[in-house]
Formats: sequence, C-alpha cells, structure tokens
Amino acid sequence: MARTNAISLLAGASTPATLAEIYGLVIENVQKSTLSTSLKSQQYTGNPAAGSVEFRRFANSEAKTYGTARTAAKGDKITVPPTTVNLSTHKEIVEEVAKFDLDTFGVAGIMQRRADNHVLTMAADLDRAFFAEANTSGTAFTPGSGVTEIQDIVESMIQTLEVVKNDYTDGVDRGMMDLVLSPAQYGKLRTFLDTQSNPNVDTAGEEFGMYHGVRVYSCTRLAEKCNGLLMIRGAVAQPVVVDQYSNPEKIPLSNDFAVSLFYDYGTKALTPDLIFKWTATE
Repeated sequence: MARTNAISLLAGASTPATLAEIYGLVIENVQKSTLSTSLKSQQYTGNPAAGSVEFRRFANSEAKTYGTARTAAKGDKITVPPTTVNLSTHKEIVEEVAKFDLDTFGVAGIMQRRADNHVLTMAADLDRAFFAEANTSGTAFTPGSGVTEIQDIVESMIQTLEVVKNDYTDGVDRGMMDLVLSPAQYGKLRTFLDTQSNPNVDTAGEEFGMYHGVRVYSCTRLAEKCNGLLMIRGAVAQPVVVDQYSNPEKIPLSNDFAVSLFYDYGTKALTPDLIFKWTATE
C-alpha cells in the first residue's frame, strides 16, 4: 500500500499551519499504511473521543406461516444486542530533541522529519493489535486429512466460513470475505497461480487481488505461528483517537525538548463466529 512522503509534501510550508497539516498527513498515511483500516468495522454509534462506542449486530428474521402475527397479536421483536468497545489502550510516541536541532531545523522541520516514522510506528501497532484480536477470538481451522496443497487448504478454509449458519448468519458470500495470509503462505499461493496455464493474473505483479472470489492479502503483522486469517469485512472493530501535534515542550532541568504523539484505541471482535484462523502446527 503506497504511502505519501510527508517531508516532500510539506517542504517549505509556513510554520503556523505546518503542525496541523503534518497531523493531517499522519492520520491519512496511517490509514493508507494499515491493512486493518480497510478490514475493520466502521458501523458504530457514539463518539470515540468520549472513550467508548457501540456496535450492533442484527439477528436474522424468521419466516413464519401467514397469520402467525395476527394470531399472536404481535410480531417478532428485533434482536440487536449491543457490543461496547472501550478505547482502553493508550499509546504515546515521545522523543527528545536537542535544542541545537530545533534551532537548526525549526519546529516544522523537526516534525516533518519525524512524521513518516510516527506513521510507520503507529500503523504497525494498530495492525498487530487488530490481527492479534482476530487470532485470539477466531475459531481454529484445521485442514482435513491429506489436504496439504496451499490451493486446497485455502479453498477448504473458504468453504468453512461460507457455510456458517446461526442466529445471525445464514451462509456467507465470498464477496464479503477477506483472507489475510502470512508472507510464506501468500507466496505459496502466488507461486501456485504462476504454474497455471491461464491464471488470469499478472505473474509479474506483487499482488493478485482475489482467489476464488475472495480478497487476499499478505501481511507481516499476523500473530506468531499464524498462517492466515479468514473473516468477513467488519468482523473486528478498532476505533482510534489521535491527539493533535503540539509545540515541543522543554524537558525540565535539561536543554532538550520533547516531541510527542498520543493516541488511544480499542480492539474487539464483533463477529468471532465469522473469523477462522489457520495456525502452523510446527
């Protein structure tokens, strides 16, 4: 996923507007740099800045014989149990800057030089928390006996999610699924596609987009020994609040200054029944 370079965009910008502009670019680039941003649920009520938000999942309706409601003098109640996600994880990136550097580069210059690194740090943290929650809450998937080839394992995993039925789900369309693989397993699937005579894939490209109707991604931020995660889009929530950059603060009893970025988030699986994890056995 491409990321815009904040330094090149803000070079020569005026100091008063620069901190707000850098902050805006950090938020934008974190969103571009995190795979979890495109996978997480955005369907919440409430204000994340207040410390918590609510997500709701509707139960399936039930078809009954005509006249049932008239006989009972009432219809079925809509079941919508709320799930509260608290922004209980509080993180900071606080760095000390020598006064000499501030005098040399200026406040805007220092912040420009640190913004790209802050993006990488924050993006990695959010992604790891997101996929750790999916891995912890998901249902273990184990390939069947004799199923060893990557293409067969992936198809079996997809079908396992596809046929899920419960009070909230009556099967899952493949277009709703996201498959996130470790680089090793993604590489195996990519290599398999390369061996096919008509894979409908650009063999020179890094990504192949979809496999059997399911979006596929490679991710370096999965939990240890996790070969892959298959989930519906929006299966995990992760609301985030990021504080605005402020002017560097002088560190007491020193000639150094602190530049800082503070952010809060919460991560929770909303549909653990629609998350499957494939874990390495060795």
